[in-house]
Amino acid sequence: MIAEQSKTSGILAGLRVLDFGRYIAGPYCAALLGDLGAEVIRIEKREGSEDRFVQPIVPGAAAGEGGEGAMFLQMNRNKRGLTLDPMTETGRGIVRRLVRTADVVVANLPPSTLAAMGLDYESLVAEKPDIILTTVSAFGHGGPYSERTGFDGVAQSMVGAAYLTGHPDEPVKSYAPWVDFGTASLAAFGTMAALMERARSGKGQVVEGALLSTALAYFNFHLIEQDLRKIDRVAIGNKSPYAGPADIVRTKDGWILVQVIGAPLFKRWAKLMGEDHWLTDPRFSDDSKRGDHGAILSERTSEWAAQYATDEALALLEKARIPAGPVLSPQQALDDPHIAAMHYLQPLPFPGLPKPAPVMETPVRLSRTPGSLRERAPLLGEHTDTILAELGYSSAEIAAFRAEGIV
Repeated sequence: MIAEQSKTSGILAGLRVLDFGRYIAGPYCAALLGDLGAEVIRIEKREGSEDRFVQPIVPGAAAGEGGEGAMFLQMNRNKRGLTLDPMTETGRGIVRRLVRTADVVVANLPPSTLAAMGLDYESLVAEKPDIILTTVSAFGHGGPYSERTGFDGVAQSMVGAAYLTGHPDEPVKSYAPWVDFGTASLAAFGTMAALMERARSGKGQVVEGALLSTALAYFNFHLIEQDLRKIDRVAIGNKSPYAGPADIVRTKDGWILVQVIGAPLFKRWAKLMGEDHWLTDPRFSDDSKRGDHGAILSERTSEWAAQYATDEALALLEKARIPAGPVLSPQQALDDPHIAAMHYLQPLPFPGLPKPAPVMETPVRLSRTPGSLRERAPLLGEHTDTILAELGYSSAEIAAFRAEGIV
């Protein structure tokens, strides 16, 4: 049972995070820190950052009226919103004052942009000696691609992941941006480690994440195999080259994924299929050979699954303790009883929406001090005046900033 947690408590309560991120890798890192209690301030362009409007929930609506996108609602829960132009001298002055109050700065920007905004580590340390700078870039700092821009799909493509996904005549990237989310999670992990180290040494440091390094980490064992064996694998759809049967197969009323790896599971699968004699067939004597002959195993699984409705097939596979699951549409995932029973998707209202948005909770649960979704994503500049006043600016100064186009 997940423990109850007050709306103001959390492991990171008392820490301030400045989020200069965009899209997923930076903002989701900051969101995870916010889930654990940190105060997170999301700094955006005055007209709204481009990621605010990706996949709009109410197409055609203005900002604050449901025109915000699904991505923004997820990435920016538990944050306060500040608009600011840090490319002006006055704006950089506000940044410096903000930094003096902060513990962590999160920015997924190239090095030259960090420097131009006064967010490079040297500039930050001059204002706050123990500051932690968490940077996320496409390719990391120091190599020939450092200043290049890039997204999740670029990293998937550059490590072999897209090449080995889909079919030989058409490389396919994953629809889910696993590189972005992986980089955000690793950046949050690194930030937590830096905070722990700072508690001992009193010193800050730079935490550097990169889309390419995350993609390499997640795809590394495939590259190890290629380097040592020169096997030159090609895409084979949903099958696995390392074991079998492993495939998506059709039932009477849908699709299911069946995944068998290891001798115990293969024995149970062979018994369920009525193919016990395959246990002594040299073609299927180990995982590697079962992968090599995966087409035969997939065909047999397909023949078996075609006899049953999805629920019937899954029940039989579960009785045999064979890993399997339905291929669900997004709507079916929303309607899934287990997802509902686990309360993974939390309803967060937002102005202009016809109903609360189902936002995924912190995806790791702590028994005593869990993360929590306390507040919806901020409206554009929703907390600008409040934050500036907390920094010591007067009402007249804030009005002047607005008149000058600084905030």
